[in-house]
Amino acid sequence: MAGPVPAIHALPHATKNVDARDKPGHDELKRTKQVMSLKLSQLTDAESFRAFRSAPAQWLPIALDIAHSHDLDVSAPHVFATGTNLVVGLGEGPILKIFPPMLHAQFVSERGSLMQLKGHLDLPIPEIVAEGTRDGWPYLVITRLSGTLGSEVWPHLAEVQKERLLRQIGETILSVQRAPLGPLARIEPRWDDFMRAQMQGCRARHTRLGLAPKFLAGLDDLLRDAEELIPMDAPPVFLVGEYIPENFLLACDDGQWSIAGLFDFGDVLAGWRDYDLLGPGAFMAAGRPGRVKSLLEGFGYAKLDYTLKRRLMALMLLHRASDLNSHICIDGWQEQADDLVELQELIWAG
Repeated sequence: MAGPVPAIHALPHATKNVDARDKPGHDELKRTKQVMSLKLSQLTDAESFRAFRSAPAQWLPIALDIAHSHDLDVSAPHVFATGTNLVVGLGEGPILKIFPPMLHAQFVSERGSLMQLKGHLDLPIPEIVAEGTRDGWPYLVITRLSGTLGSEVWPHLAEVQKERLLRQIGETILSVQRAPLGPLARIEPRWDDFMRAQMQGCRARHTRLGLAPKFLAGLDDLLRDAEELIPMDAPPVFLVGEYIPENFLLACDDGQWSIAGLFDFGDVLAGWRDYDLLGPGAFMAAGRPGRVKSLLEGFGYAKLDYTLKRRLMALMLLHRASDLNSHICIDGWQEQADDLVELQELIWAG
């Protein structure tokens, strides 16, 4: 989409009466007035926001006006169709993320995380270029990272490369968790409140999501174990919550793929460290013993015993995005396990 350029008209010398619409800068003024008349809607529910996000014609002019106000190049915008918020790439330059008021907590999480992690990681993460609010919608302009999206590469990698990357992911999780929490130690919800709420709603959630009755049958036993296995008052660490291929970038050097960048910090929590193993455990390890071993060793766990498997199984069911039917990437897992104990052995093999 072409950026705003003042209209310059060559007029015949005999013309005396010059309409204001023919003067340099008028098109810019007209464009400004048109954009100023557009407003980001005050949406109140997730369904209406999804419909709004899926129709960029309704909000892209406003996004470009925000970018223009920060003197950013708006000549080649790219709308990212996936994700939770309104996200626009500005050519080859930075990325604009606009958060609806109902997801203000994600803005707080993203902004606070990028500020707090800056200078504490060897791995590149975005930096904040600009921020502000438009019609009650907060936004961030962040730098664009180099690399290839993990989800584009992961399915095609050899097994040895997948094990290598899972070890790096384990190391990355550990590195992030060693960073000081700073003000994020007070981010809501608090870990103990969050876990207890997840436990109370666990059965209703997984019943609604269609988890097979044979797994639901063991849920009460698992939740009783979870109260003992999941620390509620241990010193909290930085939890990203979603170490999945869609949220990191990869780079290849001499045939070896490595993690080249990490992004998306909208769901950060402060809590128990094992919680961040669930994304790569479900989406990437796929019950392969070599992959599971690489992930856990990178994270610092040398021994995979029943207690650790049980805790990880409980946390997987209690994760804020938990949906086993959609998230366990093991072919035929529903037929391979008869209960939750067998399922934890299948997922955390080794």
